[in-house]
Amino acid sequence: MRKPIIAGNWKMNNTVAEGVVLTQEISNNFYRDYTEFVDVIICPPAVDLKAVKGVLEFDKRDIYVGAQNCYFEPSGAYTGEISVKMISDAGCDFCIVGHSERREIFGETNAMINDKVRALVEYQGKKMTPILCVGESLAVRESGDYIDYVTKQVEAALAGIDIFDADQLVIAYEPIWAIGTGRTATPEQAQEVCAAIRSCLANILGGAMAEKIRVLYGGSMNEGNVDSLLEQPDIDGGLIGGASLKASSFVNLVKAAVECQK
Repeated sequence: MRKPIIAGNWKMNNTVAEGVVLTQEISNNFYRDYTEFVDVIICPPAVDLKAVKGVLEFDKRDIYVGAQNCYFEPSGAYTGEISVKMISDAGCDFCIVGHSERREIFGETNAMINDKVRALVEYQGKKMTPILCVGESLAVRESGDYIDYVTKQVEAALAGIDIFDADQLVIAYEPIWAIGTGRTATPEQAQEVCAAIRSCLANILGGAMAEKIRVLYGGSMNEGNVDSLLEQPDIDGGLIGGASLKASSFVNLVKAAVECQK
């Protein structure tokens, strides 16, 4: 059985002081045995990374820290960007790449995302795992071509990259049409695409590897739908947005993942 992941993406929220308070609240309500059943990741803004990591280390919590973005070059004249080495030195083990907001607002292409995945997978320091986001807009969903669209995103992001270990990659499916729109993806709709992603991974990496790689759901997972989503055979956790900004909500999602494993 694949160990689920509950990852909180804070997006552009929380100053350093606010991030410390939220992390401390999560830590205070976090039982050590949770991590026997679920991997937990906090992805704060870059300026909060070191402070968040410091709280977790001081409290001896086995909670991972992830970055929300990185650049694929190791260094140079790239004002405002952050390298893989920088986020690694700040304490990260994971990095979100290809998020729908990066694609839509900042114009990131499949080629750029491929470069970022490569930089993370091939990093020569400690292991850095990309959380690769893929997903379709409402227009693509309504066209009926959403499976082809999403699987092509996966293929483009992994083109020419050698994945030898299932822990080198996490996929997060984001149905963009169901995020902040009032529309909801049913567990069955989410499962359909996550299963297609796993089938795509099998074509690229082989069936055995595909069965080990964890595929998350990133479409507004919350306390009301977490159980029905985690019951799906190809959904291995969630990339959490708004619900990760409140400690009680986030910890309750972690608890739900724990219970799903027991």
